[in-house]
Amino acid sequence: MLLTVLGGVQAVVGLGLLTNSVAVATAIWGEGDASTPCCTTPGEDHAGIIIFVGVLVLAIAAWGILTALKFPARQAAVRLSAVAYGWTALAFTWVLFQLLPMLALGIAWVVVVIFSLVRASQPESRAWFSERA
Repeated sequence: MLLTVLGGVQAVVGLGLLTNSVAVATAIWGEGDASTPCCTTPGEDHAGIIIFVGVLVLAIAAWGILTALKFPARQAAVRLSAVAYGWTALAFTWVLFQLLPMLALGIAWVVVVIFSLVRASQPESRAWFSERA
């Protein structure tokens, strides 16, 4: 359940980056000055970077959702994938908090990520996946 929530929130962030790439790039790199030699602003010039990041975030979100959907299979690789996804989501938290310093969202995200990491690493989880504790 936690991986599905994390993946869903990441998917929303990824779609937001894809649909508002120029606005996000303009917020990060600024409007530019009047002496720009060409017809584009720095936001338009860097929109491709934001689109790349949006696609990357969507791919990571798909990883989390697919891992959550494979949990009933009880394969050891799925538990390891959940732990790896948790660490990736923790790194995503730091990057997201650097871009959007909203304290409540950051704290809520970190709590859910830590719960997913701890839950996948517990001995009960290992036993459920037929691994040694």
